[in-house]
Amino acid sequence: MLDWTNGNMLAASVLVETLVRLGVRWGAVCPGSRSTPLTIALARHPAIEAVPILDERSAAFWALGRSRRLRRPAVVVCTSGTAAANFLPAVVEASEQGVPLLVLTADRPPELRACGAGQAIDQVKLFGSFVVGQMELGLPEPTIAYLSYLRQTVLRAWGRAIAGAGPVHLNIPLRDPLPPLPDPAIAQALAALRESLDAAKFFSHLTPELGAIAATEFPAVPWELWRSRRGIIVAGATGPVDPVAHNEAATAIAAALGWPILADVLSPLRHGGDHTAGRIATYDGILRNRDRADALRPEVVLQLGQLPTSKILRDWLAELAPPRWILEPRDRNLDPLHGPALPLTLSLETLAATVPPDLAPAPDAIALRDAWIEADATLTAAIAATFQTRPKTAPPLESQIPWILAQSLPPETPVFFNNSMPVRDGEWFWPTGDRAVVPLCNRGANGIDGVLSTAIGVAWDDPKPAVLITGDLGLLHDTNGLLIAKRLHQHQRGSLTILLINNDGGGIFEMLPIAQFDPPFEDYFATPQSIDFSQLAKTYELPWELMTSADHLRDHLQVLPPHGLRILEVRRDRKEDSHWRKQLFQQFTQ
Repeated sequence: MLDWTNGNMLAASVLVETLVRLGVRWGAVCPGSRSTPLTIALARHPAIEAVPILDERSAAFWALGRSRRLRRPAVVVCTSGTAAANFLPAVVEASEQGVPLLVLTADRPPELRACGAGQAIDQVKLFGSFVVGQMELGLPEPTIAYLSYLRQTVLRAWGRAIAGAGPVHLNIPLRDPLPPLPDPAIAQALAALRESLDAAKFFSHLTPELGAIAATEFPAVPWELWRSRRGIIVAGATGPVDPVAHNEAATAIAAALGWPILADVLSPLRHGGDHTAGRIATYDGILRNRDRADALRPEVVLQLGQLPTSKILRDWLAELAPPRWILEPRDRNLDPLHGPALPLTLSLETLAATVPPDLAPAPDAIALRDAWIEADATLTAAIAATFQTRPKTAPPLESQIPWILAQSLPPETPVFFNNSMPVRDGEWFWPTGDRAVVPLCNRGANGIDGVLSTAIGVAWDDPKPAVLITGDLGLLHDTNGLLIAKRLHQHQRGSLTILLINNDGGGIFEMLPIAQFDPPFEDYFATPQSIDFSQLAKTYELPWELMTSADHLRDHLQVLPPHGLRILEVRRDRKEDSHWRKQLFQQFTQ
């Protein structure tokens, strides 16, 4: 359990044993010398899987994916210097999503800082405001006082990551010797300490239950006001949540108030829950028609998490400026509209538990909900009819792909959307359903970096095969993630299907006004790379197949492989798909 070889190894083994006692089971470990004691302690502990990952950026995103899927912190470890700086994009994303993550950076001791020593930068508070906690450990000492301090500091970091719902940075300075070699200078002190330390008693108070957060006082809920108003519930992307509990709580609130739920594709409510609650998927298309938008306006809005991606919805809410209660347990400002919004700093489950037993929907509220349901049914049928008229032998449209996925994927499939067009097409064209797929996306900072590594972290050792929907640029931006993909594939540590939409460039820019300015549009915005992905897959020894039709794609999604990684490529003309979307949106407007 504990390594008594030298002071560094003892400290590292106490650190790792503390994490294991607290329930941590996953770690991403990057190569490097200064982090040697941490690497060995993680690699040798039988209760934690330490996954070796070459690229620090990929490693941090992998750990983000694991933490996001498990709703508990994973660990990512690197050596000193710029290695730590490469963690920043994933730390930012974890911060914005509210994902608990433990970031461990090895560092030079104080005497080797700011003096020209190699591989030394200022790592203290390196991640600034993007972490919910930052601590620097003291240098290891062979004393019970130091080990107790170390254990409690690690416990505090772990607890802070959970309670603060975000990443915590532990900077760990280490002197030589770094490998597990005896240190004669402290051999006698180590022997005495080993003789006196009762390890079972030392760790006995550490259990995963320490992370449970007790219910605290919460603000008064305006049920009496809500019950007399025509309202809507707007459900956007969430942080790590239990999708079943989330849907049950939201459905109970919606039923009590008689309000419809406008559910983003990144909300579990789009994919599961009670159909009678009035889950609305096509709000973006509905609101493009001015008369419909006016007829469906609410008097009050309950916002769950972030606002959905839809600019149409955001502009409509900004123009109406109804009173908006924003439910966010992390006490963050989630109001980019800066409207008349009021915070409710409590969880959705807590809110549902406060519903008055005698609450009954107002007739006007039910009439508004029924009008939303009717509009959604009409538009959902129109979208389905449009896709069904496509030739079965033709490659599916980009926008058709989420529609196909919604009908084809096995229940409870984790689906990871890349940003840019995949998540937007999902919002526009993924209908409501009851397959309870688990939607995921790096929607905190909305970047396309690290998406493959994050998705592999989601899929790693998960009993449910996962799917990643990404464009060509998003996949190319994280090609070092293919190093982890190869490992997942060869060692059968999970299943991930990469659904690659290859339109040779950034399709989202085709939807923006800048597309009419060419040059320089193609070179500087669309940035086509013209990569043969079959050859890229061959380099990493990964299976690849070209999807030639909608039926071909559907056949490959209905049963997902239990292990490994594969790439299913759909080749599209981004200008054609952009033109198709614009035509359809014009029909919605009319």
